[in-house]
Amino acid sequence: MAGNIEPVSARREAGRGVAVALLVWAMLGGAMVATWAAMRRWWFPPLASSQGADIDRLFGIIFAVISVVFILVQATLGLALWRFGSRGESHRASHWHEHRGLEIGWTTITAVTLIALTVLGGSLWLRVHSAPPADARTVEVVAEQFGWRFHYPGPDGVLAAVDLTADRRGSPLGIRSDAPGAADDIVSRELVVEVNRPVRLLIRSKDVIHSFYVPNMRFKQDAVPGRVVEIWFTPVQAGTFPIACAELCGVGHYVMASTLKVVTPEEYQSWLASFARGAL
Repeated sequence: MAGNIEPVSARREAGRGVAVALLVWAMLGGAMVATWAAMRRWWFPPLASSQGADIDRLFGIIFAVISVVFILVQATLGLALWRFGSRGESHRASHWHEHRGLEIGWTTITAVTLIALTVLGGSLWLRVHSAPPADARTVEVVAEQFGWRFHYPGPDGVLAAVDLTADRRGSPLGIRSDAPGAADDIVSRELVVEVNRPVRLLIRSKDVIHSFYVPNMRFKQDAVPGRVVEIWFTPVQAGTFPIACAELCGVGHYVMASTLKVVTPEEYQSWLASFARGAL
């Protein structure tokens, strides 16, 4: 009787190992197909800034490295289950205390990969956060619960100082009418810029931490109370693009949105002139 029990148990162990191996490979295949489908339909929105191409390229490199490691690990796990799953719990796996060649190999490969990614990421960060070009237009971005305001200098090119603690009727950013440059300044609820013209943003927050996010520009920057964060980008595609807050900032976070309009220089001048005529 005992002689019949062992073969049945061994077959069950073998079947269990094969089943788990097939499950692991099926999940791996499903993840690869889902990723492929997502890349075709729900990946990045259309790119509209000059800096975005480098950001997309670095993201692709990091994603490829992570994908290769993930696939190798999961495929090897499935292979081990398939090959050794039938040995049962009584069989102890062979092991060795150390293997200098393997340890040097995987440590070197991992270190070189991480150092290369760090260098690529650091150089891109320095380019994105470099000084803006001299011809960049300056716009002050003010975040508050739950909306955005965009403060433009007028024809004199002087951006009047704002006082976010003194918000008042007719001057939503607390701009004093007698402040230098205030007479022709513009405050808008939408961000309008020129195509192929660098834009320098001065990002501030009036209350809590927000995050200024424009997916098409591959642009996201926190707005922190008490700080002014300077960053710039160059839009290269005309059109209208969504602006969102990417930081949970309160009960109305979901309505904190605006639009970025990238227009021709002629359309931009016409938009500025509409403020001069008191159209808004």
